Amino acid sequence: MDDRGGSFVAVRRISQGLERGNTCHTTSAEVVAGSAAWLGRGLSCVCAQRRESDARPSFDLTPSQEECLQRLQNRIDVAYDSSILEHQESLKALWKIAFPEEELRALISEQWKEMGWQGKDPSTDFRGGGFISLENLLYFARNFPRSFQGLLRKQEGDRAIWEYPFAVAGVNITFMLIQMLDLEALKPRNLVGATFLKFLAENESAFDLLYCITFKLMDNQWLAMRASYMDFNAVMKATRRQLEGELLQEDITRLEDLPSYSLLSR
Repeated sequence: MDDRGGSFVAVRRISQGLERGNTCHTTSAEVVAGSAAWLGRGLSCVCAQRRESDARPSFDLTPSQEECLQRLQNRIDVAYDSSILEHQESLKALWKIAFPEEELRALISEQWKEMGWQGKDPSTDFRGGGFISLENLLYFARNFPRSFQGLLRKQEGDRAIWEYPFAVAGVNITFMLIQMLDLEALKPRNLVGATFLKFLAENESAFDLLYCITFKLMDNQWLAMRASYMDFNAVMKATRRQLEGELLQEDITRLEDLPSYSLLSR
C-alpha cells in the first residue's frame, strides 16, 4: 500500500447505479487483478522543538491531547482478526448496511467483490489498515449513508470504465491518514498531525469524521482528474495535498469547518 507498490483490483463499471486513555470528549461489478502503487491551529501549548540531530520537529502536547492520541493509537494497533466475534459481527454489519436488500451467504463469499474487496475473504485486505479501517467504513455508512451509498454504487459524475474498488480504496484511505498525521509516533512530527490532535481532543470521533471527508474528497479528485484505475496513486496524492492545505487554514476551528466537509451528505 505504500510507494513500493501493492496489489489491487479494478472494478469495471457495468451499471450506473451500482484503550490507553479516557479523557477524550465523546461528543455488480466485474473484478480484474492488477498492480499499482497504493497507498494518508489554534494549538494550545503546542510548541515546535528541534534538536541539532533531529530531521523533523516534534510538538509538545497538552495532557488531554496526549491521552487522546494514545487512545487512537490503541485503535490503530488492533489488527483485524477473523477469529474474533466482534470483528466478524462488524463485517456482517457493514454488509447489511451496504446491501440491505441482499443477504450475505457467508463471511467468505464471492459476494464481497460487489463491495470492492479483492477476493472472497475481506480479511486479507485489512492487513494494511487493521480493524480501524473497518470501523472507519462502518462510521461512514452509519453517519453519512447517502454519501456512502453514492460512492459504493458510483452514482455521481462521469465515471471511468474501470473504477477504483470501493472497499480497498477505503482501507488505503485509512492507511494514508495514519501516515499523513504521523499517528504512530509518540508525538506528531509535522504541523498537520499536531493540528489534528486539537480536533481529536475535542471530538473522539475526529479520525473517523476526517476519514469520511477524505473519502468523498478523493472521489471528487477522481472525477475532476477523469481518472481510471491506473491513476489511483496520483489521485491519492492530490487528495492528501488538498486535505493538508485545508487542515492548516487559519479559520478552521473544527473539522466541520473544512471546505471539503460540505461534500458530505447524510
